[in-house]
Amino acid sequence: MDPVTRLVHAGQEIDRAYRSITTPIYQTSTFRFEDVGATSGFEYTRLGNPTRQALETLLAALEGGVGAVAAASGMGAISIALAVLEAGAHVLCTRDCYGGTYRLLAHLQRQGTLEVSFLDLSDPAAREQALKPTTRAVWVETPSNPLLRITDLADLTAFAHARGLLVIADNTFLSPLLQRPMDFGVDLVVHSTTKYLNGHADVVGGAVVARTEALNRAIQFAAKTGGAVQAPFDAWLVLRGMKTLHLRMAAHEENARAVAAFLAQHPKVECVHYPGLETHPGHALAKRQQRGFGGMVSFAVRGGAAEARKVLQRTRVFALAESLGGVESLIGHPATMSHAAMPPEHRRAAGIDDHVLRLSVGIEARQDLIDDLERSLA
Repeated sequence: MDPVTRLVHAGQEIDRAYRSITTPIYQTSTFRFEDVGATSGFEYTRLGNPTRQALETLLAALEGGVGAVAAASGMGAISIALAVLEAGAHVLCTRDCYGGTYRLLAHLQRQGTLEVSFLDLSDPAAREQALKPTTRAVWVETPSNPLLRITDLADLTAFAHARGLLVIADNTFLSPLLQRPMDFGVDLVVHSTTKYLNGHADVVGGAVVARTEALNRAIQFAAKTGGAVQAPFDAWLVLRGMKTLHLRMAAHEENARAVAAFLAQHPKVECVHYPGLETHPGHALAKRQQRGFGGMVSFAVRGGAAEARKVLQRTRVFALAESLGGVESLIGHPATMSHAAMPPEHRRAAGIDDHVLRLSVGIEARQDLIDDLERSLA
């Protein structure tokens, strides 16, 4: 089926009790056994729940995987994905990754659980130089957060698989509608379902999708053992949001294109990061491996951090808030918000300067969004 049809129907088995069109919310912690040692397929919600299973089936179908885990948060999903690695494994990671990802990887490195090298994964020489005998995985964000750098997934997976490395991709910024990393050989795909998949800023969740049965067993074990799985009601909210994902993503992108074009010609804007602009260095690659450019835009304000702060204080339609991917437009300051966990020297090396702002462009009227930015920049 077309992905748009799958959004509505995949994982939505007919309710056996009353044939409900909508997946029921099985808001229960436990299930009756049919006999000693015999269950109906579910026994305890941490181990499995019909509502969560419906979401996991849908996610796996959309990403092209064999199975998925719906986690309690995006960070829970990241923890589950990293749990498949043995202690002491070395990981190559996108340099300008999400701040929460950096915080967790840095913490695991301090503990001695993992070793991490942050680098430009699109640079073949840097990749080769960073390799160690203990390297086991590559963690990639494309587009990256917040600078929307594009990494060639086919090239990266060819490099990694030739060396026996696992490739894990965070696909939160685009969703499975606009990019399917597994089509390029990626082994695990991670999402914060809080963002575009739910799309309404009313739930926190995450997901990990596995390309192979062996990896699916590994993430299922990690989820059951660690317990960071999504509650039934939250899974239902994500399911409900995903039914309109294709409509929302089209509106997000249409608005983001207009906002990026406006910012690119504004005299008080130093530079704009949006792969949909032909001037973006990753534009051609994004056109090849993505089905769209998404709704995230970042830009640098001329005049430094003080001028950027004024813009943050003046917007009215764009809310100053964490997160992204909801129907409402948000504006954020990565250096003090989403990437505050990164040390200043790491942010600077990654290009995340104090005058960089990040926009999650919502689905409001396009002109209202542009007018809001124009007033704030003025």
